[in-house]
Amino acid sequence: MTRYKPPAMKARLNKATKQNRRVPAWVMMRTNRKFVRHPKRRSWRITSLKE
Repeated sequence: MTRYKPPAMKARLNKATKQNRRVPAWVMMRTNRKFVRHPKRRSWRITSLKE
């Protein structure tokens, strides 16, 4: 990936980084650990983003 990134691409990558978080602990507690895994988690090695 280049060092220079257009602002729009940088914003998209930043949004994808923010979305790629685990399920919060309070959600797990509230749902009695029924919702433990995040269905939209993305691995940086496996799945690539559209740039």
